[in-house]
Amino acid sequence: MASEGKVEKVVLAYSGGLDTSIIVPWLKENYDCEVITFTANLGQGEELEGLEEKALAGGASKVYIEDLREEFITEYIFPTMMAGAIYERKYLLGTSFARPLTAKRQVEIAELEGADAVAHGCTGKGNDQVRFELTYKALNPRLKVIAPWREWDIRSREDALKYAAEHNVPVAATEKSIYSRDRNLWHLSHEGGLLENPWNEPEKEMYVLTVDPEDAPDEPQYIEIDFKEGVPKRIDGVAYGPVELVTKLNEIGGRHGIGRCDLVENRLVGMKSRGVYETPGGTILYTAHRELESICLDRETLHYKDLVAQRYAELVYYGQWFTPLREALDAFVAKTQETVTGTVRLKLYKGNCIVASRKSPYSLYREDYASFGQMDVYDQQDAEGFINLFGLPLKVKALIDIEGIGVSRYRQPDYSKFKRD
Repeated sequence: MASEGKVEKVVLAYSGGLDTSIIVPWLKENYDCEVITFTANLGQGEELEGLEEKALAGGASKVYIEDLREEFITEYIFPTMMAGAIYERKYLLGTSFARPLTAKRQVEIAELEGADAVAHGCTGKGNDQVRFELTYKALNPRLKVIAPWREWDIRSREDALKYAAEHNVPVAATEKSIYSRDRNLWHLSHEGGLLENPWNEPEKEMYVLTVDPEDAPDEPQYIEIDFKEGVPKRIDGVAYGPVELVTKLNEIGGRHGIGRCDLVENRLVGMKSRGVYETPGGTILYTAHRELESICLDRETLHYKDLVAQRYAELVYYGQWFTPLREALDAFVAKTQETVTGTVRLKLYKGNCIVASRKSPYSLYREDYASFGQMDVYDQQDAEGFINLFGLPLKVKALIDIEGIGVSRYRQPDYSKFKRD
């Protein structure tokens, strides 16, 4: 079953879930190699408990568990947020940018340990296999990549549980588990089970990080977030480190039912899938950051940045983090953030994150300019010449049409399809 080429030592990206738990003995059995596991602590919480013992019991020779939460936030989450990147209008990319960081450190450990291969537990149908393997290729293409889901005969959770039992692998998963979840400091995703039918409404009991908006407090909560050059620094005047700040916002947002997202998305591999995401703190930060930009960025920069945001989101979602284009876009975004400093006040109420006010020392908004009553900075008579020039192409086109056929070629659309059946 093993691919050609002898493997002596492999570093496995290890979550401790059912799939990666059985991969340890499978690698030893099919590749006759030493297996080292690596787990990145990205804020999974209780999921990390007992992982070292579990990996060793499964046959790993060595276990790495490293806290990468601060790097995750400062080098991956905040740059993506400052870019305004959102995949397909809703998804704040919580899983997408976690994989390149995990894979990067996995490669570093493989080099440190003298391993000749890396492995992951991603299926052959999802996005994560691409995100892991593009990172491997970008950082060390000499490492052999082993993807058991593309090699073994296991095809279901039942098969995996049977394999675990046969090889005495301790796993917490049972056949009653219906949702596939991925959790980190930024979000929690839910897939599978009832969600596989897009007509099914998510169960109330499925959610973990956020309360049902109907059960949220009846009184709104106001919070203020201070940014410096695009980076959030304070909540209600209190300074927090990156990990503490996101954790605090998750708690606040979750209490008010903020940040739920039900999305049918287009996977990179070509199929659609449905996922439900909980991103309470992230939703608050995106909302606040966007509003601060609205007063700090000029029109042309803001509009162009919206174009960059969509492309940036695609790069992150497609696993193309370690690419020249992403680095170049980061340079553009960093330049735009030089004046994004100030405070945004938000009203949180039953699932809604509402902007109440915003201010900045670099604000381009001027009351005296915007007022219709003031004439010293803007003469309304100037608008006539502006409109004449701005509308000149339309005027020329209309004159040509009239001279050619006697009437403008512009036609009212046919709205008959909107009539009641």
